[in-house]
Amino acid sequence: MSSDYAKQLGAKLRAIRTQQGLSLHGVEEKSQGRWKAVVVGSYERGDRAVTVQRLAELADFYGVPVQELLPGGSPRGAAEPPPKLVLDLERLSQVPPEKAGPLQRYAATIQSQRGDYNGKVLSIRQDDLRTLAVIYDQSPSVLTEQLISWGVLDADARRAVPQDES
Repeated sequence: MSSDYAKQLGAKLRAIRTQQGLSLHGVEEKSQGRWKAVVVGSYERGDRAVTVQRLAELADFYGVPVQELLPGGSPRGAAEPPPKLVLDLERLSQVPPEKAGPLQRYAATIQSQRGDYNGKVLSIRQDDLRTLAVIYDQSPSVLTEQLISWGVLDADARRAVPQDES
């Protein structure tokens, strides 16, 4: 494993651990000693190679897919970043509640969590769109088209949603 790749992998491991609010010692405690703090720390620094088996076990411990731990396939900055997914809340309020009710409730929850009540627009993540697609029982790309037709999302949002997510 190249040193650069090991460091990128380590950065992903550290990001997942810290997102879960765990210290290295916390990982050792939570795993009941299965994952030693010194070993996980050395993986995170890129000082120690991790086998595929151990990486899969660590992903399972963190409760994330292995792909989330792997560095991205394309170099950063090589591709244009996907556009942000921005909901037009003013247009959303004009969509009949029988159509937009779940989206309105979801947006209100996000606004509440963020303390963001500007009332005009709301940025959402691709994960939010995937969650909404499950709620609406549609693929993310089909839901994106529906939201564009309602005027709630800009047509540029199509670029943010992989078309193979059907």
